[in-house]
Amino acid sequence: MKKSLGVLTLAWVCVAVLGVLVRAAGLPLWAYGYTAPPPPGGSGLTCTAARPFGCARGAPPPDDGIVRHLPDSSGGFTLRQIANDYGPADWYPGDHPPMPDIVAHGREAIGLRACGLCHYPNGKGKPENSPVAGEPVSYLMQQLEDFRNGARRTADPNKANGFEMIAIAQALTDAETKTASEYFASTKFTPRIKVVETETVPKFVPTLNGLFQQAEGAATEPLGRRLIELPDKRDDTFLLRNPRSGFTAYVPVGSIAKGEALVTTGGGGKTVRCGICHGPDLKGLGPVPAIAGRQASYVVRQLYDMQQGTRKGVWAALMKAAVANLSEEEMLQIAAYTASRVP
Repeated sequence: MKKSLGVLTLAWVCVAVLGVLVRAAGLPLWAYGYTAPPPPGGSGLTCTAARPFGCARGAPPPDDGIVRHLPDSSGGFTLRQIANDYGPADWYPGDHPPMPDIVAHGREAIGLRACGLCHYPNGKGKPENSPVAGEPVSYLMQQLEDFRNGARRTADPNKANGFEMIAIAQALTDAETKTASEYFASTKFTPRIKVVETETVPKFVPTLNGLFQQAEGAATEPLGRRLIELPDKRDDTFLLRNPRSGFTAYVPVGSIAKGEALVTTGGGGKTVRCGICHGPDLKGLGPVPAIAGRQASYVVRQLYDMQQGTRKGVWAALMKAAVANLSEEEMLQIAAYTASRVP
């Protein structure tokens, strides 16, 4: 069935208004990729279902013509080829099943970028987006439906890729939705996040769309009460888009043990035991997604979005009691623990 093409202006205005209230209530800046509060009023995005591209990234990166290579890969790509919106580099095709066209190329005619561009061909993505590899087909299809009908939105009115996902979901056909969901469900999620308890973190700077990168030099700064995820190899992530390159989540000392108590016991009524729905090993149960080993900042954003009511899809109701009384620090602790588990 062909999807109707509609401008999402009204929905985004509502998000922007809500965002002002959310920030006042205490948006956890570090989880959304900020080092300082973003400007009020939202991002002024222009994505539509008719042309989903237009809000999450600007012009293609400059290209010097040099062909890059990665270890154990037979491929070679220039920077422009690596970041091609409609056919990004697939460094390790043996790491995943053959990609369907919507995942590998998207639909350039309407500006619908390849799923593999942001989520990577292996479905693992980066901290600023969702790790979709290995999740249940029914869950992935429901999330796309929630994006499509407005039930899944970000609490941050400046988070561009969240708005692009709404437009993408509205532009996908039913067949494409099913095909992409089945593909990513068939990919295997393997460990790539290391959780380190520390009092300091390498100096870092924010980048477009909520991803931090290490600053030049070897300086550090106090971590404070934040969770900061950084790529283990900056150029591998930002220039080469290496899907095998990992990340480190720096968390305050004691976070993992405190998170374990919340996750496994409910913290004395503070929340609900996660294993009831997500399985005893947090690897998913039926249509409920796996959360073990996933990007920590992503987990915090979802907890906060559900607490604020911007993510309220069919299955989000199951999380209502679990998130209602959580503080920012407790969300951090839960994410530190779940990220430290073996996926």
